Amino acid sequence: MSEAPARVKVKAKPKGLDRPSTTKVIKTMSSLHTRLYRVTGGRIGKNWRIGAAARKAVPVCLVTTVGRKSGQPRTVPLCFLRDGDAIVLVASQGGLPTNPQWYFNVKANPEVQIEIGRQRRVYRARIAGREERARLWPRLVELYADYESYQSWTDREIPVVVCEPA
Repeated sequence: MSEAPARVKVKAKPKGLDRPSTTKVIKTMSSLHTRLYRVTGGRIGKNWRIGAAARKAVPVCLVTTVGRKSGQPRTVPLCFLRDGDAIVLVASQGGLPTNPQWYFNVKANPEVQIEIGRQRRVYRARIAGREERARLWPRLVELYADYESYQSWTDREIPVVVCEPA
């Protein structure tokens, strides 16, 4: 794991974070966020303003993967970082002990569709290697400092996913 800039303050892990109900709440809120984003073309939902993003909003895109078991499209709202033409995503799931389902879908089928506002584009996703993750992680923490807290709450290394135009 790469280190965060010294000024990032890691928050204490919330009680009950590992409860099954936490995943259900995340899933419900994600679904609502996706609907609002789509209906408004991103006017509502294009920025994340929770936690470390309360003062400095973080951009949000919609990522559509193909369900690895169902074969059905699955869409989630995710914070993102631009890195040249690439869109960089973080499979943090709020510091839960397991990776999010969209991450497993990307591993099974790397073709994804990303919506930013009303623009939709097809990308090919890949998991960042160790060196690339080390280069991107400080920028991601700069974008949204809570990522560093999330990393401290879990034993897994939070994956960074790089999506390049197809």
